[in-house]
Amino acid sequence: MKLSDIADNAGARKKRMRVGRGIGSGKGKTSGRGGKGQTARSGVRIKGFEGGQMPMHRRLPKRGFTNVFRLDFVEINLDRIQQAIDAKKLDAGSVINAESLVKSGALRRAKDGVRLLGRGEITSKVTIEVHGASKAAIAAVEKAGGSVKLLAPAKDEGEAA
Repeated sequence: MKLSDIADNAGARKKRMRVGRGIGSGKGKTSGRGGKGQTARSGVRIKGFEGGQMPMHRRLPKRGFTNVFRLDFVEINLDRIQQAIDAKKLDAGSVINAESLVKSGALRRAKDGVRLLGRGEITSKVTIEVHGASKAAIAAVEKAGGSVKLLAPAKDEGEAA
């Protein structure tokens, strides 16, 4: 093989279309932009304009609202906590809270707080501090000999202080 034999695969490099270069090119005169006016110019376009007909975004009804005060909890299941304890990433003897869960890698971030859910089973005796927990999760932790402490939401504590 010689240096001069090296070439791209067929079709790997495509030549750019040269517009406005005569009728024979297929993209002459208006360069594929149609007639004159706003749409032929660069940068300006009426978004959502439907030729004077009532546009779709005004024909459809408005519905619902967004609650700006809603708290966004991160959910974690019991099996995920047990998995972290088995892998020695969490210490079952110490208190398990949002900070320790993030540190261990069981959660990526705490957001507005952690909510404990009851999927799977927990065999270790643990003390868990979370902002919310399902009845099934609390029952499962207490069955294993542990306890669940419910905290006030993180946002509310910051506003009161």
